[in-house]
Amino acid sequence: MENCWKVTDKLMASYHDEWGTPVHDDILHFEFLSLEGMQAGLSWSQILKRRMNYRKAFQGFDASKIARYSDEDASKLLTDPGIIRNKRKIESIINNAKCFIEIQKKYGSFDNFIWKYVNNKPIDNQLKSFNEMKPETELSKKISNDLKKLGFKFIGPTIIYSYMQAVGLVNDHLITCPRYLELKKL
Repeated sequence: MENCWKVTDKLMASYHDEWGTPVHDDILHFEFLSLEGMQAGLSWSQILKRRMNYRKAFQGFDASKIARYSDEDASKLLTDPGIIRNKRKIESIINNAKCFIEIQKKYGSFDNFIWKYVNNKPIDNQLKSFNEMKPETELSKKISNDLKKLGFKFIGPTIIYSYMQAVGLVNDHLITCPRYLELKKL
């Protein structure tokens, strides 16, 4: 199947088929929030190539485990050659794990919290060209601001929009892409 990204790299082509699939698992939500934050200023392929290393370093993105990381644990992550060793980004994942847990306590799950922004139905942007895609939207600005008020870090509106695309809150596959139609049927 030809993908709308026109990528031939197997890892990116596989990710293309994952991208935009509605996520309802809190661990995956936290993984994508974390990886999108780590990606800021870098290419997605750099992060994707290290995805398994991130899963190992951050205990499968289990927020309850990460929230207990100490300063020593954070320092140890800065020596891990398998991940991007950016102190502020690593600290943000640990901070965000604590905030994530508070949302889970209040709403029952992060999934319940995040999907309410789209009334539990993905936004279908019906893109004909990637030129139509915006790096952020009013909704991603609102979610970003709401998360910042709850203490999250590295979750600006562009990062949040990328996260929204990744977890299927929006379907931004081109309408000519076979994956677009598959997701629309879900």
